[in-house]
Amino acid sequence: MNTPCIETIEFHGLEALRLTGPRGASAIVSRLGGQVLSWVTADGREHLFLSEKAVFDGSLPIRGGVPVCFPQFAGQGDLPKHGLVRTRLWDVSARRSGDDYALATLTLEDDEASRALWPHPFKLELTLMLEADRLDLELCVINTGEAPFEFTGALHTYLRVVQVEDVTIDGLAGFEYRDAANGNQVQRETTEELMIEAETDRVYRNVDQPQVLRAGNLSLGIQIRDFPDVVVWNPWVEKCASLADMPADAWRHMLCVEAAVADSRIVLPAGEEWYGRQALVLA
Repeated sequence: MNTPCIETIEFHGLEALRLTGPRGASAIVSRLGGQVLSWVTADGREHLFLSEKAVFDGSLPIRGGVPVCFPQFAGQGDLPKHGLVRTRLWDVSARRSGDDYALATLTLEDDEASRALWPHPFKLELTLMLEADRLDLELCVINTGEAPFEFTGALHTYLRVVQVEDVTIDGLAGFEYRDAANGNQVQRETTEELMIEAETDRVYRNVDQPQVLRAGNLSLGIQIRDFPDVVVWNPWVEKCASLADMPADAWRHMLCVEAAVADSRIVLPAGEEWYGRQALVLA
């Protein structure tokens, strides 16, 4: 029987933590980017996609896992795409485990380099809690300055699938979405089960219920709290081929379902905190 624990390891040359949970479940989070790179449930299945061509030297963000996007989502502003924190080194501030869980918290604070691009003091805390069939992620944004600031962002979760054409997502019917793959048209989801049949880049707005991803014998619940939006992204054939850090056929084996602040902004007063959460649950 595995005893839940946390150990420091090297992963693709990076300093990382391996969380071992009940019944052999595990997760790996890198200090580079504060990025979860692996989540294996007690049945031995890997649920996160990590590109075979991902770059791990810090020159580029790591392609896959769960990148933290802050304080800007995508290219929706003047900052680098998806913000400032994906190639920075986070600190480990807490680690603990019990009979049925393992937990770690990583933190990152502003510095001279970040303030040169975005002139606001801040602190981020990313906490992951691993159970046998569940991974909980919580992002806390703290305004450590003396004036309010606004931000967007995401937990940009890359899920591993056998074949994306066989995947369905429940829980988005009836919600309005902005379709970035089709000229940012705003539409309303009419299908009970969303299927991925072409390039997909949608921001579903004000989603207040969980999603379920189904594919073959896999059923994965996705529960999001306090992030107002759900992003569904797959680059499909042509766009995937243009990405240097993705194999040409990688589009088939991944699907991003992201907890996001994308089409609205969070205004955070001085001294205040904001929390957003995403839970992945094997159903």
